[in-house]
Amino acid sequence: MIEIKNLSKKYGQSDGITDVSLTAEPGKVTAFLGPNGAGKSTTFRLLLGLDRPDSGSALIEGHHYRELAAPMWTVGAQFDGSGAHKGRTAKAHLTWMAQSNGIPRSRISEVLELVGLSDAARKRVGAYSLGMGQRLGIAAALLGDPRIVVLDEPTNGLDPEGIRWIRELLRTLAANGKTVLISSHLINEVQHIADHIVVISGGRIVRSGNVNDLMAGHRDLESAYFDWTGNTAKGTAV
Repeated sequence: MIEIKNLSKKYGQSDGITDVSLTAEPGKVTAFLGPNGAGKSTTFRLLLGLDRPDSGSALIEGHHYRELAAPMWTVGAQFDGSGAHKGRTAKAHLTWMAQSNGIPRSRISEVLELVGLSDAARKRVGAYSLGMGQRLGIAAALLGDPRIVVLDEPTNGLDPEGIRWIRELLRTLAANGKTVLISSHLINEVQHIADHIVVISGGRIVRSGNVNDLMAGHRDLESAYFDWTGNTAKGTAV
């Protein structure tokens, strides 16, 4: 389980997040939905130990990320693309990650096949398309077969076939009892795959619930999202 409680962070005079709370449970896909700049990435950075909060807590199975001895066995994260050096091959990138967490080398070929990169395993990441980079980032997240999976904008750069693939993958992970937390700014994506949606705008949580709950009183989820976030232009990508 992921438990984020009353999390706040400011960066100098710029806006950050204020009193953010959310829970992601096993067996469910939880979507963290909001416009660009709403505070999704800040929340993920705090959850994954890349920054320290001013107040509040972000716990993974009751522990801070920094306290996990071999984190990839517990939580797998894809954050800001693949995270791989452009001069490395996909196989080399996954190899050092596996070695750092005591993960068997056999798992490397398994995740490359799972994400559809087996034929590109020895290709340098710098030659990858955006979608291939996304798939590599997801492969890295799944390398330790973790109980918790955190993915930042997982559909970014994927073609329609890739989007269908990621939908199926996320649903399968949840069906296998894993806790799945994703961020997105795409309304039409999260409503197809999420069991629970948490909406953030201006660094604060503005709504949470399942799709039916969030649509109550609105003709569709898109119009509801527009009202809550106060965006100046309506659409499925904002």
